[in-house]
Amino acid sequence: MSAPDRTAPRDGGRPAGRPTDLPVLLPFALPRSRPAARLRPVHGWLLCGLAVVALPAWAQGGAAALSPLEVVIKWAPLLLTGFSFNVAISLMAMAIGTVAGLGLGLAMLGEGRVLPRIAWAATQVFRNVPWLVLLFFVMFLVPFQVTVFGLRVPLPDWVKATFGFSLPVMANVAEIVRGAVRSVPNTQWEAAESLAFTRRQTLWRIILPQCAKRMLPPWMNVYALIAMATVQASIVGVTEMLTLTAQVHAAEGGRPELFAPLYGFALLCFFLYCYPIDRLTAHLERRFETR
Repeated sequence: MSAPDRTAPRDGGRPAGRPTDLPVLLPFALPRSRPAARLRPVHGWLLCGLAVVALPAWAQGGAAALSPLEVVIKWAPLLLTGFSFNVAISLMAMAIGTVAGLGLGLAMLGEGRVLPRIAWAATQVFRNVPWLVLLFFVMFLVPFQVTVFGLRVPLPDWVKATFGFSLPVMANVAEIVRGAVRSVPNTQWEAAESLAFTRRQTLWRIILPQCAKRMLPPWMNVYALIAMATVQASIVGVTEMLTLTAQVHAAEGGRPELFAPLYGFALLCFFLYCYPIDRLTAHLERRFETR
């Protein structure tokens, strides 16, 4: 039996396997496209004029404007000089405040009635007042120069700022000294008294040497705080790192993209200086922990 012929016409003569013809589409008119805008000679002259004016200015600005990293590298020596001034102010304020705080703390432990109360009142005042307020008081109340034996001694702003920062340090160190002495057991005092030591000898030869390791961690913590607080001196006109950073930012045209890199560099300097102090303080606290 032979296979059926698929090419044979079926259903009105249409060949099998061929698709049905689509209906004829009616003709339609295509929308006319608008002619493209053509440049005229006058447009070419305008573009050339803009290029002649704008390209030299752009090239000059591009050559003068440094990247943020280049700006930080360019001004890093000056900014580091300002940071060293912050460190110097913090060291001097800490030295003055430590000596004065030691005397104030021992005065609170005195046996009299008037001196301990005066020392306690001074400690509370300087501990519970904002450091910036104390700085303003010192800057505006202390004269610009003093006369000592007929000799005029000038007091620049950074000297007055150092004295202003030493006041809260004094109060905090006084409280540290008082707490450390109070933490020593009373048996130490009784044993020293039984050995015929006077109260002064007991304090300086027995009690305070034992308090040194107890006072060292909180003392270092106070120093880290005062080192970070020295940037407040820029508010009263002392030329330190934050002041120099603002001046550098203004010298570079006040570009907004330079704000974060310049102040971030200042932040990095203080972090790299204060973070090791914090870690050393934590290490000393664990080592000198009293059990």
